[in-house]
Amino acid sequence: MNHLFVDNLTVIDFAYLDPTRGLVGESWIVDVVLGGNLDEQGMVFDFSNVKRTIKRIIDERVDHRLVVPRGYQGLTIDEDQQDTFTWALTDGSELVHKGPDEAVAWLSTDRVLPSAVAALLERELKSVLPANVVSIEINLREEVIEGAYYHYVHGLKKHLGNCQRIAHGHRSPIRIDRNGHRDYDLEKHWATLWRDIYVGSEEDVARRHVGDDGVPYVTFEYEANQGEFALTLPEERVYMLDTDTTVELIAAHIADTLKVEFPTDAIRVKAFEGVGKGAIAER
Repeated sequence: MNHLFVDNLTVIDFAYLDPTRGLVGESWIVDVVLGGNLDEQGMVFDFSNVKRTIKRIIDERVDHRLVVPRGYQGLTIDEDQQDTFTWALTDGSELVHKGPDEAVAWLSTDRVLPSAVAALLERELKSVLPANVVSIEINLREEVIEGAYYHYVHGLKKHLGNCQRIAHGHRSPIRIDRNGHRDYDLEKHWATLWRDIYVGSEEDVARRHVGDDGVPYVTFEYEANQGEFALTLPEERVYMLDTDTTVELIAAHIADTLKVEFPTDAIRVKAFEGVGKGAIAER
């Protein structure tokens, strides 16, 4: 059998739910291997169709979605509002998500693993690839990062694309320079501060309350062109901004905060949004 491979086909930026970590932002690089017989062109699959067909399916099915494992025992779907579910965390707190179907990707497993997401994508792709392609292998991997990074989740209600979904995320490196020299301690500090964090906008806060479990919660709500979104989660798992939460504004916020801490220093923040992209702020 012949094989065709495409490394670094795309990056999936998404969020998923974990029993302990809660809402986790993630970025996985996608590698694809197709096996099959050669067609009349002497190809397994035309490279020009790889992004047009395979990347499109991958992006539509998982990218910028919240991935939820149906098999988790702490998951409860609202019988009256099928677009709403509750996720019980191991510390006794909970998370509640509301959004249109297209904002969520469901797995049949009890936890989110690269192998489970890859199996989902492989099943989807089998229905759209030509008959001569007899095997599909999807490999999902994290970027190798030298230095500090954090997992964050956010939603951008003003975005016309899929970033408007209230719970999508990224696994992101950060670089901070003070007076032209890299400051590894500050990078580690922000990576620790934003470990598995939801970056929320004060503008989107609908209410704050203390639950029956004694946990302070914050609820975000907004309406975007894909529908109505709402997210309730423990306040300790949220980092609030007075602005929207685009990567440009995130970089600016970190730079402004550091400038207050070090007023006489030149600050440069390079904040990534997933793999190979982001924003730079200098103060």
